[in-house]
Amino acid sequence: TIELSGFKSFAKKTTLSFEGQITSIVGPNGSGKSNMVEAIRFVLGEQSMKSLRGKSGGDLIFQGSKFLPKQNRASVSIIFDNSKKVFKLPEGSRPEINVDFDEITISREVFQDGAGRYTLNGTDVRLKDILEIVSSVNIGSSGHHIISQGEADRLLNASPEDRR
Repeated sequence: TIELSGFKSFAKKTTLSFEGQITSIVGPNGSGKSNMVEAIRFVLGEQSMKSLRGKSGGDLIFQGSKFLPKQNRASVSIIFDNSKKVFKLPEGSRPEINVDFDEITISREVFQDGAGRYTLNGTDVRLKDILEIVSSVNIGSSGHHIISQGEADRLLNASPEDRR
C-alpha cells in the first residue's frame, strides 16, 4: 500500500493498495503516473531533486488549484507486508528501531522550508536506517528498477550497440 498526501498532484490523502507485485503503473496522460513513481522513489530515499522533477523539496508539495488550497507539507508512506519477517536490520543498528512487525511502514515528509523527516512505524529514523532496511529485501540502488517516462521507448528504439 502507498499513501500520499500533498505530494505533487495528490492534494488530498490518496491510498493505493497493490494486491500482488507491482509490475507497471499505466493510465492516460495527466493521471499522475509519473508522480506516483516519483512518490515511490521519494519515500525510499531518493535524494536527487532532478529525478523527482523538482529543484527543491518545496517543489514536491501540492501548490494549490482553483478548488484546493496550497499544502504546507507533502508526505508519502509505503506499507510492506512483513508477515514472514523478511525485513532485517544489520548488526549494531540503533536499538530503538524495531522491524519485528507484520507490516513495515516507511514514511517521508517534506515541508515548505525544505526540512524533512523519515519515520519507520512511527519512529523518527535517519535516511541511512531506511536504506539499510530496504536493502535487506533487495530494494535499493540495484535491487529494483524504475523505467521512467520515455525510457521504454528509448530502449526499444535503440540499436543493439546502444542497448549494450
